[in-house]
Amino acid sequence: MENSLTKTLSMRKITAIGLLVALGTVAAPFSIPVGVARVYPAQHAINVLAGALLGPGPAVLAAFLTSTLRNLMGTGTPLAFPGSIFGALLAGFVFRYFKKDYLAAAGELAGTGLIGALVAFPVARWLLGFEGLAYFFIVPFTLSSLFGAVLGVVILRIWNRSTGAR
Repeated sequence: MENSLTKTLSMRKITAIGLLVALGTVAAPFSIPVGVARVYPAQHAINVLAGALLGPGPAVLAAFLTSTLRNLMGTGTPLAFPGSIFGALLAGFVFRYFKKDYLAAAGELAGTGLIGALVAFPVARWLLGFEGLAYFFIVPFTLSSLFGAVLGVVILRIWNRSTGAR
């Protein structure tokens, strides 16, 4: 019986990851170019949702798969990886320990706006030939993450009210 329940929970989690990846991929054309980067507020909202609803591991998997699909489709750049993975990871960990949606958003903001932006610099230099300063990505990544994180919290609160969760 427990094995069946575990399989069902796993299948639900896999389905949720797939839906979030699909949403992130469909929303990919809605980007804002800023310098050599493209910012995707929808991806940051998805990071908050995945981190809060699924946890850090599945959130990172969803961010990685979405970034991969966006790159394969030509709607993303290599900066999509550091620009999403660190935010998803921190959103998931912060939510896991504090159970507050706004803190998951803060984790997304710190993970993407600071860590992801700093990791994006060597990626941009090596893969895109970027010659700017190391701190160049902090402002656009933070702005994109801020807008997306707020959107993610709004969606989570609507979700929680409609489902009676938390």
